Amino acid sequence: MASPQKVSVQELPSTARQIRKEIIRMLGTAGSGHPGGSLSAADIVAALYFHLMRHDPKNPRWEDRDRFVLSKGHGVPVQYVAMALSGYFPKEQLATLRRLGSPLQGHPDQRHLPALEASTGSLGQGLSIAAGIALAGVMDKKSYWTYVLMSDGEIEEGQSWEAINFAGFHRLDHLIAIVDYNKFQLDGPVKQILDPDPLGAKWESFRWHVQEIDGHDLPQIVRAVEQAKAAPGKPHVIIANTVKGKGVSFMENNNYFHGVAPTAEETEAALAEIDGNPSLSRALVAAGKVKTGAK
Repeated sequence: MASPQKVSVQELPSTARQIRKEIIRMLGTAGSGHPGGSLSAADIVAALYFHLMRHDPKNPRWEDRDRFVLSKGHGVPVQYVAMALSGYFPKEQLATLRRLGSPLQGHPDQRHLPALEASTGSLGQGLSIAAGIALAGVMDKKSYWTYVLMSDGEIEEGQSWEAINFAGFHRLDHLIAIVDYNKFQLDGPVKQILDPDPLGAKWESFRWHVQEIDGHDLPQIVRAVEQAKAAPGKPHVIIANTVKGKGVSFMENNNYFHGVAPTAEETEAALAEIDGNPSLSRALVAAGKVKTGAK
């Protein structure tokens, strides 16, 4: 059994663009949410859900499915879009983001959406959850892979390093952590708050297999995961260098859009730009109608 939505590497850029458009639409409709970190992760999530992961939307609790834990829970719009496009729920439901009673809450909530692997949002906890899932796979003699998508800011949390140490000690080689290294967190640039570098060397010292890639290069993302799977005996981390707000010029590296949804005018401009027409975005910037925020 495998995901019926699997697409070729050549088709993934189109899938990632579609994901970005739906992120903008749903956040614009909701009037709240986190565009920056959702857009930065779009290529990673596209590669996982539509090419790399074994999963079945018609049987979401399939025992041999690959597991995906979104540790950076505030970026959940990107996961909701991938799930909708995969067939876990109707695409029209994306318009209910953050509404009272909707299964699509502002952070992943498994009570409302059972197809999720975990409820997340308290930063720093997702890797611990994923390590436990990976260890359960070893104990149950299962071959599934556990993926966890982390933010760079949450690596400042001590619990992250406890989990990194735990996974390395137990040699959980079916665990793949991906760091969405977009260089910003809520309060500003990560390097100004608690610089994580040398990030790769730190993970390596905890007995992890380390790769560093361009997190917007889809062939690189796919190759990195394939190389991780071919390197037994250690857990794996892929440090994905990304751009916060990727795909919308006035959101890129603009930390104002960490947790501010686009206005109706910004939504229209962003959708046009993702489709290849940046003129509306340029006009908004020239007219001073877009808040530039911290660069």
